[in-house]
Amino acid sequence: MSAAGQPAPSGSLAGRTLLMSGGSRGIGLAIAVRAARDGANVVLLAKTDSPDPRLPGTVHTAVKEIEAAGGNGVAVVGDVRDDSDVERAVRTAVDTFGGIDILVNNASAIALVPIGQLPPKRYDLMLDVNARGTFAMTSLALPHLYQSDAPHVLTLSPPLNLDPKWLSAHAPYTVSKYAMTMLTLGLAGQQHPRAISANCLWPRTMIATAAVQNLVGGDAAMEISRRPEIMADAAQTVLVEAAGVRTGECLIDENVLRGAGMTDFATYRYGNAAEADLSTDLFL
Repeated sequence: MSAAGQPAPSGSLAGRTLLMSGGSRGIGLAIAVRAARDGANVVLLAKTDSPDPRLPGTVHTAVKEIEAAGGNGVAVVGDVRDDSDVERAVRTAVDTFGGIDILVNNASAIALVPIGQLPPKRYDLMLDVNARGTFAMTSLALPHLYQSDAPHVLTLSPPLNLDPKWLSAHAPYTVSKYAMTMLTLGLAGQQHPRAISANCLWPRTMIATAAVQNLVGGDAAMEISRRPEIMADAAQTVLVEAAGVRTGECLIDENVLRGAGMTDFATYRYGNAAEADLSTDLFL
């Protein structure tokens, strides 16, 4: 039985309850909507109460998309850096849907700036959102995940790649993202009262998101990116598995889908660039 008291059909997230940090747009929203298509319950903790002219969507419009896709959605306006907000999101999921089956650590701050050029406040933001936010969400959700018959933690963070170029280019961001990965791998290695899956997921190519548009390379970068739906389908593939079948892994979206039998990825292209011309994402 799921935490919400409903059986979980094989290969489906119907009746499961997913708690996510962020999710107003981009990859997080795509994962939430994909889960909703199965009939999942989704609780989003995000700051975007009001529209931002630089960014599409709010946590409220995200919930509307979740509900339109066939799921149940609840918006919790709050900041992953605030423990009381995280606790409120966890409590909302438990009180509304009976528990938590899946935690997706999605919220992330990015600044591709090297040491000496990055303001300390921006460094603090990235470490607080990326590293500490993952720690707080996971810590507070864990007792409730133990009540699920198929608990999953999925963190959107990269494999640990010690090539010095990732440190020299933007050490602060690299540290914050690798911290997310290390926390998740550490969770997977702990002793648990029941089987639990804790994995990281990262895209092989750049994904067409507001961050890529605004911070990485504008329209040119979007043209050589894939749509967020590839990450959503990869996440779905992982999250429908029985707990403990796959854990402690740093997964790449394309590899997950190839393992599930997919061979044609053309439908995920955002622009008109050929597959061979798509840009490999950071850290790969």
